[in-house]
Amino acid sequence: MASPQGLAPPTRTLLFLASAVIVVAGLHAAREVLAPLFLATVLVIIVHPLRHPLERRGWPRPAATTVVIAVVYLILLVLVAMLVFAGMQFAGLVQTYVSELQDAIGGLSRWLASLGLDRSAVRTATDALQPSQLLGVATSVSGTVVGVASTLFVVVAYVIFVSVDAARYDEADDRFSSTHGDVLARATAVNIGVRRYFVVSASFGAVVAVIDGLALWALGVPAPAVWAILAFVTNFIPNIGFVIGVVPPALLALVVGGWPLALAVIAVYSAVNVVLQVLVQPKFVADAVNITLTLSFVSVIFWTFVIGPLGAILAVPLTLLARAVLLPGGPDSAWYLWLSGEDPPLRVPPPEPPVVADEAAPEADGTTTA
Repeated sequence: MASPQGLAPPTRTLLFLASAVIVVAGLHAAREVLAPLFLATVLVIIVHPLRHPLERRGWPRPAATTVVIAVVYLILLVLVAMLVFAGMQFAGLVQTYVSELQDAIGGLSRWLASLGLDRSAVRTATDALQPSQLLGVATSVSGTVVGVASTLFVVVAYVIFVSVDAARYDEADDRFSSTHGDVLARATAVNIGVRRYFVVSASFGAVVAVIDGLALWALGVPAPAVWAILAFVTNFIPNIGFVIGVVPPALLALVVGGWPLALAVIAVYSAVNVVLQVLVQPKFVADAVNITLTLSFVSVIFWTFVIGPLGAILAVPLTLLARAVLLPGGPDSAWYLWLSGEDPPLRVPPPEPPVVADEAAPEADGTTTA
């Protein structure tokens, strides 16, 4: 059987695409198991550096590992509590304002129809905003979060093993840097990129959440804390998180205050989004993980399709991992690394050896040297 290197380029491309489809299909089929496992791994990567100062102060390795595991599950519990609280509050608000929501949706439907839109398009747009649909979304969000949390607690042993092995892998650089230096460098780059990405996203998400929450409180929109939590969480979703975060508070503002209040909410969110999430944050994210805006946007769609809702939050870390595995470096992958946003080192051709005149060569006049 011929090796892949011996095949023609079109054949190699088709073979790669067929293999990629099989791998993606396998990941999609196992998404219910892989999604929480990926989340647990990312959390361990983020928290792992906490063990280093503890060990430098004389803490034994098992004690430092226990601290890492405890912090991972503390972060998880806080996130789960925030999302469950937001989902329950959202469901309560939908039930409280059910009649107002129906009136507002009816007015929106008539306005869209007056613009000359097709009735089926109007029905499709307004059906998604029906109170029953919104209540189902709120309930499913809370249920999904609880389900993911339950799965993560089932794989608590996995988190323990990853934390223990992470401490052991700290010795890999000393042992194998001479033979596997490139692999270790790529793995280190992925870990650093994941930590920097979440630090940047969490920092900007906190700022966005505070500004949005205070603005909604000043405008009189009910439950501003819920929408601040939603703004914080959706900030981890590149590019499209803003759209997800603005729809519920804008819809509630439309119910309680009409179009002027709804437009004010959209204006505040848009201003904050343009200044922080469009002009400022992408620069920090690009410097932290070295991926293009196009790749980050496509990665959200791709990983959400592959592993479900958690794929939107884990899109950038999973893309960094995939790039490290598929593009391990070297001259063959330098072009693709550059297209993805990374700047591989330029190949400088070695200098040509100087031309040395041959002493035995005939001179210009045809005579030879003695």
